[in-house]
Amino acid sequence: MPLLLGLDPGLSFTGWGLIAAEGNRLRHVADGVIATDAATPVPERLRRLHDALAALIAAHRPDEAAVEETYVNRNGAATLKLGYARGVALLAPALAGIPVAEYGAKTVKLAVVGTGGAAKEQVQMMVRRLLPGAAMRRADAADALAVAICHAHHRASRHAWAQHVHPAPAGAR
Repeated sequence: MPLLLGLDPGLSFTGWGLIAAEGNRLRHVADGVIATDAATPVPERLRRLHDALAALIAAHRPDEAAVEETYVNRNGAATLKLGYARGVALLAPALAGIPVAEYGAKTVKLAVVGTGGAAKEQVQMMVRRLLPGAAMRRADAADALAVAICHAHHRASRHAWAQHVHPAPAGAR
């Protein structure tokens, strides 16, 4: 079963979630949050985030990664810092040679709940239902698992479409 890493980037808290996915079957592997101290300078916080992600990737060896896209809010400084963290979340798996996909929040909610306007509580409830045994001590970890679930659904659809468009020769089945 391919191992998928979902990331919900943030400078203070970056959620991560690992799932195993085979077609429509999903299995929770691990989840957690990488925290940085707001009193620490931003470059050191980004290094901490990178080092923690690199260690996580080295320990679990995911096959693919998915990162939630950044939303823009009214606070420009906060959006910029979120962008820094997102850059690290994209870079760490890429440096390890892992393919990285990106999904907007509405796409994630649609894949997990069935509506792009779902509330965070609905997403968390569906993640618990789809991945029994997931600890999710913080909402950031639940969001990261939702990103991984979204990626699993999208990759299964892409694989099914590829099989439809380019079926294996009759003797190869």
